[in-house]
Amino acid sequence: MSYETAVASMFALGHELAQTPSNKFDLAHMRVLLEALDHPERTFPSVLIAGTNGKGSTAATLASILRASGLKTGLYTSPHLVRINERIRVNAVEIGDGDFARLHGVVGQAAAQLVSAGELPWHPSFFEMMTAIAFSHFATERVDIAVLEVGMGGRLDATNVVEPLVSVITDISLDHQKFLGNTVGEIAREKAGIIRPGGVVVTLPQQPEANDVIGNAILDLNAVGISAVQYVPPVSPSSTQYSVPSAQKSPNEQPSSRYPLQVMGKEILVESPLVGRHQLRNVALAIAAAEELSKKDLHGISATSIERGIRETHWPGRFQVVPAQGGWPEIVLDVAHNPAGAWALRSALSERYDDRPLIFVFGAMRDKAISDMTEILFPVAERVVATRPNNPRSATPEEIHEAGGRTGTEIETIADVRAALEQARNLAGARSVIVVTGSIYLVGEAMQVVGLKA
Repeated sequence: MSYETAVASMFALGHELAQTPSNKFDLAHMRVLLEALDHPERTFPSVLIAGTNGKGSTAATLASILRASGLKTGLYTSPHLVRINERIRVNAVEIGDGDFARLHGVVGQAAAQLVSAGELPWHPSFFEMMTAIAFSHFATERVDIAVLEVGMGGRLDATNVVEPLVSVITDISLDHQKFLGNTVGEIAREKAGIIRPGGVVVTLPQQPEANDVIGNAILDLNAVGISAVQYVPPVSPSSTQYSVPSAQKSPNEQPSSRYPLQVMGKEILVESPLVGRHQLRNVALAIAAAEELSKKDLHGISATSIERGIRETHWPGRFQVVPAQGGWPEIVLDVAHNPAGAWALRSALSERYDDRPLIFVFGAMRDKAISDMTEILFPVAERVVATRPNNPRSATPEEIHEAGGRTGTEIETIADVRAALEQARNLAGARSVIVVTGSIYLVGEAMQVVGLKA
């Protein structure tokens, strides 16, 4: 089977959220599939990361730290920006097209045989297939450790078949209510499903409902709760520990957060390319997880490797600043896809661009809280171009226009993403900044338009 055929076959299974909960959420089925593959997930230690926002950033930072520590590190994340291969990486290198096609064939053949024998009631979902392919690739590559981002929820997510050395729970807010529950407490219960009896879980204080659920789960399971709060630097008007390059600095300078921190008995300089106050929490979680892993016979993790790993983190599309070039003005790419993410983006924009006109290109999935997101973001925009990413779940530009109408911001609708970006470029003045946000799928298409790699 060719790579192109394998990818087409994956997408023919449907979107990972487009299936009924009963057809998606069943770990027993995932375990049957993995048993047929000789349990690749048991051949390497792992870290499991769940949460609503920040889990991908935390995973990417932790994986970079582990690589800098000399450990061969697998990283499994979702969704992808441009190519499906992005989801599966070893030492920051995407799975090759040939390896993806080969493993898709192996997993697909095993799945077909299980369905034919009546051991599975139906073919595994898109996400179950991806997870099995990732586990198989990591086993083949003999990784020292794998960092696994939960796809959605936690308790019944396909990744939750592993026995992690450390579990990490990032910030929890409302999202995917159709699948996970209508309150923060209900959603937190799904996320807390990655905690193991007697295991280690790293987290931070957050909304009271989430705190209660996570705290009770730790007590009920006799787990060890590790707070990363000591690694979150204070942020206040008088604080000098956190800085983002301002508009007065070189327009080509990438923003970063810089602050000193005591880690493992040594002062380091944290210099993360992931900016915004919310990212301080994600970096803190990664540091705390790395320190816990250093106690698990994973040699090489030190204050120095933590410092280096944070600095070398690559996680595009998260307040990624693209300097003005090739006829394009400065562009900010951010995958904010829910109200919490929108607030984080608005905060980061105010810190860097408090006096520059912002032209938004906005597209979102129909099942997201679009009205809430537009009310958070659109008031800071001079103009908005509503568009539609190439995804069957995408809201139409007209639906976005209706949702954002109350903000008073001028909104125009252009369905084609490339045309929407061109219009934003036409609208932009000499000092304007184009902000592309609302969906990871939109950001991925925009990266292709402006010639960026993920």
